[in-house]
Amino acid sequence: MNINISSATSIITDENFHESISHGNQSFPFSYYYEDIWSFDFHCIDWHWHHEVEFVTVLSGTAFCLIGDERIELPQGSSIFINSGILHRFEAHESTIIPNIVFSPSVFAPEDSLIYQKYIVPILHSSLSYQIFSPKILWQNSVAQILSSLYAHQQSASVSELHTVRLLFDIWDILFRHMDLSSSDSVLLSSRRRSARLQVMMKFIQDHFQEDISLEQIAASVSISPSSALAIFQSGIRTSPVAYLIQYRLSCAARLLSTTKNPVSSIAEETGFSSSGYFCRKFKERYHMSPNSYRKQMNALL
Repeated sequence: MNINISSATSIITDENFHESISHGNQSFPFSYYYEDIWSFDFHCIDWHWHHEVEFVTVLSGTAFCLIGDERIELPQGSSIFINSGILHRFEAHESTIIPNIVFSPSVFAPEDSLIYQKYIVPILHSSLSYQIFSPKILWQNSVAQILSSLYAHQQSASVSELHTVRLLFDIWDILFRHMDLSSSDSVLLSSRRRSARLQVMMKFIQDHFQEDISLEQIAASVSISPSSALAIFQSGIRTSPVAYLIQYRLSCAARLLSTTKNPVSSIAEETGFSSSGYFCRKFKERYHMSPNSYRKQMNALL
């Protein structure tokens, strides 16, 4: 059983925001986490997605879940289901404790089984991105209560995979019976097309971040207009293509500051900034310290 009282300060993803760590293992693809959003860098669990599904409960504080162009407020006591492959981010304005589970639906049954095809696939392949569970609605409160039991079981001295799966089945059964799974193919196709275009544009930025690239060039990488590129970025990760470019350059610069002895001016040029002064200003805006201070802090941790 994978139980994690988290001390993480950041979410690790690849260049397309796919979370890099495995949740559980091949024999039991399930993990339980007990996390405080406030303890993460910039007080957020940054943009990421995974093939697994996720259930999150707000034990204390108020969480904000960003999915697409929605910012979902989750007060204490509420829970949320996040479907497979959905890009999301969590924010908080104070210490906010969120016990959560992340697991592959294959924990229920093999993918070619009747159970999986009849009860799992319809939810995974629906247009459902997320579902909130409020204590004020009877069936949703039932899910919340089972989640509480599941979290408590993960922290017990005798954790049972069998009991864990039984509780997961109870949750999934309620979810399946109350979901509107008559998803529109056109809506789903449109969403996937936007996601694919976003990933291609992000990859273009990652491949050319050292160059002087424009919004027009980013949009042209997927043959759309600049205004459409802006809309796709805004609905996908709530930022503009140019802002993402700067953010990516800064993350590359931060990595170079902590792994090389190159001068700050050299790193600024290497990561696509037109001047070291502009680079230093942008770096301080994001990391709340100068590049040299950041380097000293990182070196002290080694």
